[in-house]
Amino acid sequence: MLILDCPCCGVRGEETEFHGGGEAHLKRFGPDSTDAEFEGYLFTRQNPKGVNFERWRHANGCGKWFHAARCTMTLEVFATYSAQTYEPPADVIAAIKAKRPEWEMPV
Repeated sequence: MLILDCPCCGVRGEETEFHGGGEAHLKRFGPDSTDAEFEGYLFTRQNPKGVNFERWRHANGCGKWFHAARCTMTLEVFATYSAQTYEPPADVIAAIKAKRPEWEMPV
């Protein structure tokens, strides 16, 4: 069972209290984008085996979106943090590196 902490309201709950929203930190393209850019935004996802950054919504609570860093193989959650970030914060990267020294941030 996946256990998440909502960084917005502080509630700790099982994954059934939340709703997954896919990959985090995607670059969104506006109306002036090319067809290739928009296609990449809609359909291209990394889907790595191991550490992944995801969007989650506290559906049965405050209703706010947040990001989570977790391992897709072990379901270990390294950290949750505000959705208003363009990239994972340094403390989240440090938490991952502390448990997985060999891990490299994807480009």
